[in-house]
Amino acid sequence: MLITLSGGLQDAYTYIVRGKVFANAQTGNIVLLSSSLFSGNWGGAFSYLIPLLSFALGILVAALLKHGLKERYGIFHWRHATLAAEIVMLTIVAFMPVELSKAANAMVSFSCALQVESFRKARGYAYASTMCIGNLKSCMENAALFITGEDKNGLRKAGYYAAVILFFAIGAGLGALLSGIFGLHAILFSAALLILASILMLGRKES
Repeated sequence: MLITLSGGLQDAYTYIVRGKVFANAQTGNIVLLSSSLFSGNWGGAFSYLIPLLSFALGILVAALLKHGLKERYGIFHWRHATLAAEIVMLTIVAFMPVELSKAANAMVSFSCALQVESFRKARGYAYASTMCIGNLKSCMENAALFITGEDKNGLRKAGYYAAVILFFAIGAGLGALLSGIFGLHAILFSAALLILASILMLGRKES
């Protein structure tokens, strides 16, 4: 839930503080990119292309890290490496001036990609910590399975996904609130949530 809160906060931060660009919602960025291209707004298109490519690169890097760091190192495992990278990048972003918002958005999108690729399952349930459409789909599918009697645990599973969506929404709301108060530095709260998550993960079995 801490990681999901952080994901919602990051998306609100880049949209409100860094030029109305989504850090996580790459579908939205693709729509805005295409709209800009067809209207001849090449500069605007470039603003949406950067986070899109950064997100794709982040997925690749996270997958390679998982492949290269399969072994557990004491109380640490490979996900700690991705969280550490996220924390460092988000901290750097907090001190980047508004003139460097394109670069800042690229770093946040890269960070989001590391997160969504690294944390894909919790308590045996597949989920996404930085976006909602897949979680909403899983919530309604499990509700349907419960209603039809195909899965007596469907309601519990649907509730789990509903909770994930709720925490993402709370994170986005906090992101909007904190962005209004702290401006560029608001992203530090996202990094703080990830630090806490890293501590809670120490020694835990992978799920």
